Amino acid sequence: MRTAYTKRACAALIALTAMAAAGLIADSASARKPAKDDGRVAVGEPVDCIMPNRLRSTEVRDDSTIDFVMNNGDVYRNTLPNSCPSLGFEQRFSYRLSTSQLCSVDIITVLQTAGGNYMQGASCGLGKFQKMSKPAK
Repeated sequence: MRTAYTKRACAALIALTAMAAAGLIADSASARKPAKDDGRVAVGEPVDCIMPNRLRSTEVRDDSTIDFVMNNGDVYRNTLPNSCPSLGFEQRFSYRLSTSQLCSVDIITVLQTAGGNYMQGASCGLGKFQKMSKPAK
């Protein structure tokens, strides 16, 4: 009986995730407002890739914006081409590298919390990486 319940629950979750990704239902994350302006401005031209071994941390700003903070303090903002359901709410994601770099052709997967465990949520493509800087005072 437990196995049947688990299979039904997984099937329902897959269906709901697919519907959310297709925009058929709205979740609280996609209804959230975009992140507050942090005063950073774009510097130079966007780049296709960053080196993940130089990555210190990430900051999910909303469903379509992630700041990648490098070891030297540089911030590269990635604006996803499409909104990624629940990214802004969950504030965490995973990625797999196809090369030694993290690039605009790579996919992130939202990590959702379920009963104290993580499970995969929506998968979304990255955009280009724009170096950001605080304006001079």
